[in-house]
Amino acid sequence: MATMADVARHAGVSVATVSHVLNETRPVRPATRDAVRAAIAELGYTHNTLARSLVTSRTRSIGLAVSAAGNPYFTEIFQGVEASTLEAGYSLLTADPHDDPGHELKTVRLLHERRVDGMIIAPSADPAALLDHLARTRVPAVFLDRLVGDAHDQVCAENEAPTARLTGHLAERGHTRIALVAGAPGLSTTTERIAGYRRGLAEAGLPHVPELVVDGDSRAEGAERAVERLLALAQPPTALVTANNAMTIGALRALRAARLSVPGDMALACFDDFSWADLFEPRLTAIAQPSREIGAAAVRLLLDRLAEPGRAPRTVRLPCAFVHRSSCGCPG
Repeated sequence: MATMADVARHAGVSVATVSHVLNETRPVRPATRDAVRAAIAELGYTHNTLARSLVTSRTRSIGLAVSAAGNPYFTEIFQGVEASTLEAGYSLLTADPHDDPGHELKTVRLLHERRVDGMIIAPSADPAALLDHLARTRVPAVFLDRLVGDAHDQVCAENEAPTARLTGHLAERGHTRIALVAGAPGLSTTTERIAGYRRGLAEAGLPHVPELVVDGDSRAEGAERAVERLLALAQPPTALVTANNAMTIGALRALRAARLSVPGDMALACFDDFSWADLFEPRLTAIAQPSREIGAAAVRLLLDRLAEPGRAPRTVRLPCAFVHRSSCGCPG
């Protein structure tokens, strides 16, 4: 098995230079760095990261805790995190907290026991125990998608203005009873998208009607039940805004079960574009979040925190895109 000394001899450099290239502890001239990397490849040298972690107290690993099962949005965030982590020379340990506060705490403790250098977390609606654990253990962490106040590094998409745009667009189509299928209570995304919906109504000169805001629990099943309740009203809505991709699926199921067409009987505009939204009939008008960039930004924030532990926390918000298709009632 090749050693670091073998690599140094093969590349014609010192062992210290090989170490600087591997650990990025000092700038090395490009030609020298390339020679070292070529020697590593030719000799099949494998760097002993475990030994290095014992010396530096760093494992060059990052923990990721997101409830990604069945959610294309978080799957794309994961891809952004993974690509940026590997590019920075870190390994990635992942866990799914299932949006459950108790399981969330177990997940974060498990990642902490694996001695990750820091964590990226999409918090649940009740993150109190999580925040307490992170404060006590002083584990560097970045929150993504859902915000937890301004005392932490965090990154998310804009929520209020894009939801206002969806609502306003439906109002421009002549709809006066526009309903919102909102996400799980307690999430910052839910609060901000409800605020955006109300802003869109106000800007269109429409009243806020409480019975038209229903809790879809951020899930397809919850949205299906919520739309059933909307359809049972004495004056059902003529247009829907759904606040995430899973709830869009649930809303479509409920409308199909009621034999209602989109957009003929019910106009629809949704938060979260996803890869097959363009394949639905009708094609879905949606807000597209920069999912991969959210993941990449979270990694950058965490690496900055590791490099400078004492700096002030930052909140990064990324813009969304309005994807105009035909479910809103506009011509294809």
